[in-house]
Amino acid sequence: MSLRINDTAPDFEAETTQGKIKFHDWIGDQWAILFSHPKDFTPVCTTELGYMAKIEPEFAKRNAKLIGLSVDPVGRHEEWSRDIEETQGAKVKYPMIGDSDLKVAKLYNMLPAEEVASDGRTAATNATVRSVFIVGPDKKIKLMLTYPMTTGRNFDEILRVLDSMQLTSKYKVATPANWKQGQDVIIAGSVNDEDAKKQYPGGWKAPKPYLRIVPQPK
Repeated sequence: MSLRINDTAPDFEAETTQGKIKFHDWIGDQWAILFSHPKDFTPVCTTELGYMAKIEPEFAKRNAKLIGLSVDPVGRHEEWSRDIEETQGAKVKYPMIGDSDLKVAKLYNMLPAEEVASDGRTAATNATVRSVFIVGPDKKIKLMLTYPMTTGRNFDEILRVLDSMQLTSKYKVATPANWKQGQDVIIAGSVNDEDAKKQYPGGWKAPKPYLRIVPQPK
């Protein structure tokens, strides 16, 4: 089964570096960022995990939790986390899922269902386990991104998207290209002009009738 935006995120039980979890219960009423890795002790992923450790407080401010996944066992994750702290200068405090049976990777369509776990697997074999999923408090998938192995992920972009999704879930607006917190937004197309006048009595800029620009709601 392929996954799409607004599908319910598949629930699962898994061992992590912080004990066994049931994913939906672990999310609770918060947002969740699940990001995956094709193998422990890989160079690009080491920098990514370290950067996420550094900016985890920014996600916490946004009522969001981080959880990593790699196809190696939890014991290997714990060894790897020491390398991450040493080389990246940040301690990994969020949980890391051990997915040596590839259960979660296959459940989230990161690997074909017919793949089997084996100690002989390499990072290249698992190249597509380089995905980021944002899951909302309603347990729906809000974003999916998959990166190539040689390109480190831009986790500042994940923060930017999270800001946009939280804003647009509260107000009937959309955010334009390259939008950042505090910049102008667009009145959603689902809001007609009559209703828009009630929400924005001061009016809006409209270079085209369908492009109605207003300051970001506070």
